[in-house]
Amino acid sequence: MSDVQKESRKRGKKRYGGGGGHGKRYKGGSRELEVGMQGILITCNMNERKCTAEAFNLLNEYADELHGPEKFNEGSSSEEECDEDDVEAALKKEVAQLKARKGKQQRRFQALDSGANNVIFIRTHNLEPDKLVHHILSDLHTTKKKKSRVILRMLPVSGTCKAFQEDMEKYLVTFLEPWFKTPSHATYQIAFKARNSSHNNREEIIKSIAGLVGKLNPKNKVDLTNPELTIIVEVIKTVCCVSVVHDYTLYRKYNVQEVLKEEVSKPDVATAKKDVETTDQEEKNEAVVPELEKTASEEVNVPKTDQEAKDGKEEEQ
Repeated sequence: MSDVQKESRKRGKKRYGGGGGHGKRYKGGSRELEVGMQGILITCNMNERKCTAEAFNLLNEYADELHGPEKFNEGSSSEEECDEDDVEAALKKEVAQLKARKGKQQRRFQALDSGANNVIFIRTHNLEPDKLVHHILSDLHTTKKKKSRVILRMLPVSGTCKAFQEDMEKYLVTFLEPWFKTPSHATYQIAFKARNSSHNNREEIIKSIAGLVGKLNPKNKVDLTNPELTIIVEVIKTVCCVSVVHDYTLYRKYNVQEVLKEEVSKPDVATAKKDVETTDQEEKNEAVVPELEKTASEEVNVPKTDQEAKDGKEEEQ
């Protein structure tokens, strides 16, 4: 075997070896959640690999319904035209083809490292994640047909910015305009959560966002019982993911397991609304005691008041 062929094999192993998945090799690169992306945050119970597989199946099924099957750009391959002995020239040509197809061949869904345990991020391309997720939950709510085992919540990410209060305010004042700027107005609530991040004060962020919404139109009013819209703000490390969604309470805080259950009574809905405003208790547990995540994450159908949470009571009302 010639030196050129040996070098070719080494390059090939380096390029294609290792497979997919999350790993430190992608830290800081294009394989992790970054500012400027759109997609879907998906929470699970201790099985990210299975969650990713389920997510691709679910998303592709419903994306096909909305947009048709995914189309691939098959670049014209001319490997056979190359001289088999000219390995180096073939490698250069291959690299050039990969670069040329990089933008055109971007897949509809791509799994990236979210930056938090038990959370995956599926980056989307050429589709609106909020409409897709709402379509999925609407169908599951109607049919009551279970299509996943480990997926818990599916939260659309329509925009991202740096997770510092000043950056968030600058971004949201424009991002929120379509829903809340005069003449548009609506009742709303804010669902804020932070993972692996401690540089923002929750109360200050919520107060700041509410102030922005009020300035966009004084007719916008907070409603924790039956809001028309929910502003989802998810912070992971230094990235802030935002979206504005409909039917957040009806679809049980966008939990694909809970949405399959029968409707809760009106008093329970009111309590659940209050629980949304005060953030999910399961995510507080996740940051402190990861092994309790499964119990806490599934504790959506029996919401608790603040006092009950402090006392540790878990009895159904």
